[in-house]
Amino acid sequence: MSTTTPSSEAPNLFKPLIDVGLFAVALGVIYLIVGPIGGVILFASTAFAAEPRIVYAIEFFYIFLTGLLSLLVLMAFIFRRLPDLRDTVLVPTASIYFALLGTAITIIFIGESPVEALNIMIRGAFGSAYGWGYTLFYTTNFIFTGLAVAVAFHARMFNIGGEGQAALGGLGVAIVALSIDWPHWSLALLGCTIAAALFGAAWAAIPAYLQAKRGSHIVITTIMFNFIAAALLVYLLVNVFRVEGSMAPETARFPENTRLPNASQFAGFLGFGSSTPLNVTFFVAIASCVGVWLLIWRTKLGYEIRAFGHSESAAIYAGISPIKITMIAMLISGGLSGMMAINAVQGEAERLVIDSVQGAGFVGIAVALMGRSHPVGVFLAALLFGALYQGGAELQFEMPAISRDMILVIQALVILFTGALDNMVRMPMEKLFLALRPRTE
Repeated sequence: MSTTTPSSEAPNLFKPLIDVGLFAVALGVIYLIVGPIGGVILFASTAFAAEPRIVYAIEFFYIFLTGLLSLLVLMAFIFRRLPDLRDTVLVPTASIYFALLGTAITIIFIGESPVEALNIMIRGAFGSAYGWGYTLFYTTNFIFTGLAVAVAFHARMFNIGGEGQAALGGLGVAIVALSIDWPHWSLALLGCTIAAALFGAAWAAIPAYLQAKRGSHIVITTIMFNFIAAALLVYLLVNVFRVEGSMAPETARFPENTRLPNASQFAGFLGFGSSTPLNVTFFVAIASCVGVWLLIWRTKLGYEIRAFGHSESAAIYAGISPIKITMIAMLISGGLSGMMAINAVQGEAERLVIDSVQGAGFVGIAVALMGRSHPVGVFLAALLFGALYQGGAELQFEMPAISRDMILVIQALVILFTGALDNMVRMPMEKLFLALRPRTE
């Protein structure tokens, strides 16, 4: 008969809340110390420095110091409390920090204040209901395309065809919205969502078939299909769907019953105005995050997709068909990309125009990379890029010296550090964590 010795300490059910609270307190202490010091330094530098670039250099040092201290606190917190979050939280946060430093240096070189520029971007993205409306509108687009890339990633495929799949999804939305007399917007939303997903999946099916049956590289075929989709859409909008007597390459405006409620109608109490593009598609995007999580981690099909992505030979040995997984994963990926059109075409433009995607398919690649192909990470990364898009627009408006091209440079820096230079941050972090971990005898 065996006996067990109960632990002397009962499990602390509030440990996660305590951990987060301690982290928040540590950050608060840092900002209480650094904030006044930084304010004094910036005031003194502005008052006594004759050369603006000296002031900007001091501002950069202030940004560098504050961010570095915050990052060190986060590292200590994760190392001591939640080491499993090293890959999903610490590495992306460090990448964003280095991207912000690169952005600050770029802004200094064009002769502007990095602190003021960052304040404008944050205020423009989150400082008002107007800013939130546009930020969440862009976020919705990036959630769909980010999830699309993430699903393909799990099957070890790189779907770069989000642009074309979203464009064809818009074609499906336009056909369904203009061809059927919908009695209510909710039914129109359901019908347009199905059509967008089917058209996007159909456009992804051809590269998927070429990959599965012919061995064609999925990157080459999907990126080429972006150009084919763009040419096809131009032809259709000019020769088939263009309104008679109009020179604009766009469809007729959708009927009233197909127009989706925007944020002023369901969240007007939060200050959203009628001009906000944020609409109910945002909730469809949230539901898609939940659906992808259930699919990938709670279904047999999701297990097969992940198993195939980790090792094709092992998956084949286990009886998983590579042709089946390649086709299904790409169909799901294309369908998610196509669903972006219900936000941009049905929700915002209320008609199909030439460039309704506006690069969201390519941004989805960075979103999936930064979000580690997990729906929660994709949502947070999409929110970051939505803020960059909206904050960048405000920055261009309030700082004329910063052109649209400079905004693209800032966005590219974030993509560079969170995607292409991911290992530059990850590998030193891994070595540091291995060196600091307690040694057992």
